[in-house]
Amino acid sequence: MTHGAVDRTPLHDTGWSFRAAMYDPKYRSIFYQLLTIVVLVGFVWWVAHNTAVNLARSNTASGFGFLRGRAGFEIGQSLITFSSDSTYARALLVGILNTLLVAVTGIFTATIIGFLIGIGRLSRNWLIAKLCTVYVEVFRNIPPLLVIFFWYLGVLSVLPQPRESVGLPFNMFLNNRGLAFPKPIFETGMIAVGIALLIAIVATIIITRWAHKRQAATGQPFHTVWTAIALIVGLPLLVFVVSGFPLTFDVPVAGKFNLTGGSVVGPEFMSLFLALSFYTASFIAEIVRGGIRGVPKGQSEAAGALGLHPSSVTRLVVVPQALRIIIPPLTSQYLNLTKNSSLAIAIGFSDLVAVGGTILNQSGQAIEIVCIWGIVYLSLSILTSLFMNWFNAKMALVER
Repeated sequence: MTHGAVDRTPLHDTGWSFRAAMYDPKYRSIFYQLLTIVVLVGFVWWVAHNTAVNLARSNTASGFGFLRGRAGFEIGQSLITFSSDSTYARALLVGILNTLLVAVTGIFTATIIGFLIGIGRLSRNWLIAKLCTVYVEVFRNIPPLLVIFFWYLGVLSVLPQPRESVGLPFNMFLNNRGLAFPKPIFETGMIAVGIALLIAIVATIIITRWAHKRQAATGQPFHTVWTAIALIVGLPLLVFVVSGFPLTFDVPVAGKFNLTGGSVVGPEFMSLFLALSFYTASFIAEIVRGGIRGVPKGQSEAAGALGLHPSSVTRLVVVPQALRIIIPPLTSQYLNLTKNSSLAIAIGFSDLVAVGGTILNQSGQAIEIVCIWGIVYLSLSILTSLFMNWFNAKMALVER
């Protein structure tokens, strides 16, 4: 290098290293991840700062202390005791339990109907297959809110008045105010019956596992169905008799203008339950049909060659294999039904969203109520997914 010349090598090398780092996938991914974190933290800080400023400007207190306040309103249908003197926290608990009631009963009913319709679409009987197809195409292409209004306004609201109630078996009555049925009154001895039922369920699980291991080892089957029925029905029934029949019923009685006694399931719950069940069942039916179609046809042919009846082929060969295809998409439908239960606010059923909305209007605690909504629905979705993932793992094929 001559005297007085400027050495540009370090600057040149630095520039080249920086450009190389930017084109390196490893460093580039780190850079974009850090940039994403900075943007996300900035956005959260901006939202929190804006919220704090607006709360201070409107002189609104934040926090969940308002849940200890008096509710001051009634709830039409509640699984636990509730009055206007109860707290906001208990009102939200009533809403959560009502949401769970709709979700659990709806999932159970939709699964049964969906499986029957899905199998019916594959029936060789032309009439059954076409009727099931019409059911799927009708309910699947109608918004769930419209189905709810159909049951609420088009079916239940046109039923007779309470004094002209339709008599049903087992001392039940149906009218435009809902379904009245005998109210069970449990006495002290029912605790022993409940314990006997738990023991019977545990014993059934143990016997079923033993039967499967025995059949895998020796090839000898053991009829666990009748054993399970004998345990789950017989043992609690025996304890019930020995305990002196510790159960009575408050039977509804038809009066001149209204029904007295018993329990009543309101038309709001009935319309929501029926709508979500029938609507979700149409999607479950297609999942079931696709799962059965996914089982190789050779399985059915091999079972038929062994002399099995077509119904036995479906029950013992096709459906168990189809479950491994059906369960993953079935989880999404269960989650959809649970979240669609929030449409109850359209017909006045006191679910979590409806009760929370009333509390929000009275207390003005919008942020807290929305957070409770999000936490509850997120928890229900996660629990449902965890259970279905566990069930899916149990049904997976285990290769030897």
